[in-house]
This record gives sequence, C-alpha cells and structure tokens, in this order.
Amino acid sequence: MHLLSRRNLSANLILGLAIAISAASANSQRAQPPSGEDSQLDQQIKSIAAMHHGHVAIYAHNLRTGETASLRPDEPVQTASVIKMGILLDAAEQIRAGKATLDERIILTKPNQVAGSGVLGELTPPIALTLGDTLTLMVVLSDNTATNLAIDRLGLAHINSTLRAADLHQTVLYKKVYVPATDPMPPDQPKFGLGKTTAREMASIMERFATCHLALDNSAPLPADGKICGAILGKLRNQQDRDSLPRYLETLDTSEAGSAIGNKTGALNQVRNDVAIVSTKAGPVVIAAFTWENADQRWTGDNEAEKTLGKLAKAIVDGWSPQGLDAAAFHWDNPLEESTTTLKTAAQ
Repeated sequence: MHLLSRRNLSANLILGLAIAISAASANSQRAQPPSGEDSQLDQQIKSIAAMHHGHVAIYAHNLRTGETASLRPDEPVQTASVIKMGILLDAAEQIRAGKATLDERIILTKPNQVAGSGVLGELTPPIALTLGDTLTLMVVLSDNTATNLAIDRLGLAHINSTLRAADLHQTVLYKKVYVPATDPMPPDQPKFGLGKTTAREMASIMERFATCHLALDNSAPLPADGKICGAILGKLRNQQDRDSLPRYLETLDTSEAGSAIGNKTGALNQVRNDVAIVSTKAGPVVIAAFTWENADQRWTGDNEAEKTLGKLAKAIVDGWSPQGLDAAAFHWDNPLEESTTTLKTAAQ
C-alpha cells in the first residue's frame, strides 16, 4: 500500500515536473522577442498601398525585436531629397576619419546659389557657414543651396564611394541639385533624376545613425562615434516637414520637449518620400517609404501620397507599439548609450 502510494506520488511528481518544464519552455518561447517578417502587418501595408493612386515601396524594421514589414523593398525608386541621407552618411565618415569637422567654415558665394527649397538661395553672399550649419539647413529645410555646398565640400565621387562601401549598390547621388552634371551620366539617370535608392537600402542608412554603426568595415563603434551620430540625429529630429510619416503619429507641439521622430523627406510633382527613426514606447522603429507616379500632384498638406505615408506609419507603430511614442525612450544625443542601457536592463 505504501509502495503503491509512493509510486503514485512519484508519477504525480514526474507528471507535474513535466508540465512545469513544458509551461516554462512555452513561457520562455513567448518571452523571446519575435523576429522576421511580420506577415499580418505586411497585409495591412498592402491594403493601404492598394488604395493609393500611385506606386508604393516601403521597408520597416523594429530595432528592438528584429521584426520587419515591407512592400517592394528592393525596387529602385526616385529619391528626390531623401538622397541627402547619403550625404549625411559620407559627412559622418569623413568626420570620424578626421577629414572634416562640423565646425569648419564654408563660404557661400553667388555661383553656389540655386532655386528650390531652403533659404540660402535668397540671402546676400558671401556668407560664412560651418559644415554643421550647412548640413542642418540641408536637413531641416531641405535647402538645395546648402546641399550643393555640402556636395562641393565632401566630393560627389567620395559620397558615392561611401555608399558603395556601405553595400548600398542601388543608392546613387548622380549630381548636384539644379546644376547640370559635369561627368558622363549612367543610362538610368534620366529616369531617377537627382538620385536613386531602394526602401531597404535607405532604411539601412537611418539604421546606421540610430544604432551608431558607422564603421563601413563592420568593426565596433568608436567612443567618438556617439557624438557624431547624436549631431546628425539632432538635425533629423528638427526636420520641419511633418506631413508624411509623422502625420498621424505625433500631434503635440514638440518645440520644447523634442520630437519622437527624426526624418528626411523628399518630394517632386509625382513623388512623395520619407525615411524616419521613430522612438516608440516599445523601442525604436525605422521606416523608409517611397511613392511615385502619384495621380495627386498638389503641393498641399492634403496631398494623397503624404496621407498614404502617414497611414502606413500609423499602421506600423500601432502594430509594434500600441502604447504609442516616447521621445525620451531613445538616446538622441548618443545612440551608443542605447546599447549600454539595453545590456544593463537585460543583466538585471
């Protein structure tokens, strides 16, 4: 009788232990951050894109979980001013290599001035600017004259060499803005204009800044890299065109507390593009989205493509961070602190 009870007890203990191990394993699996393509979000993106009167390409990456969502992420597209992200990348590379500094002086002269977006084309030269100020105007106002000043300082060939070294083989800056090309152009330049890229490749540039992974040889970040990334992210965070990806995400005045989104837009009559780093309560998310051959060519806040980009960003953030945004959750001044904080949290 006692032997039978012990056997039953042992069996029950073994069964209970097996259940506990199974439950622990299941909980452990659920606790692991998801990764890979988010098929449900892909379907939402596809549905939103199908309603748009034009073409859409998008790539989104949740930097905390590794999840991705996309539509035509590897199709070459017109960049418009989004190619200025490539100029920022080269500036970062030259600064970390000691070939440039944000404080160095650049002189604006009359021949440098061009039309289009920005303010430098309207001012009276000569004007002395720092490279940092020039890049700020290139980003926050998409200033075309500032862009050309930056290209002259950094070198068109050097910028494209950096893009190739970063394994961005579909991303090219063809020439300066509103200035005829001085070198022979490849056959596809007339199709793309100022520059070309893909959603996936442009997202990777933003990811380099967001994770402060500037080394093109994939080596570990240098301590000084954090300050470089912080300076660039600060410019993107102050970008003043908020009608596309940020449209439905951030509705409060961010002039004092700071934005939860850093982005760079690009627009032509039939093109509306935007690439962004979004600080959510669930972690940082990178989104690169492009639209072209758009039926709505109005230069107003009601442009259909800009609304479409806003809807796409809202679907992505709602899917990955239902609790919304948190500007303070991301280390804008030095993204290298993000890794340190994450490691400390994991250790605890």
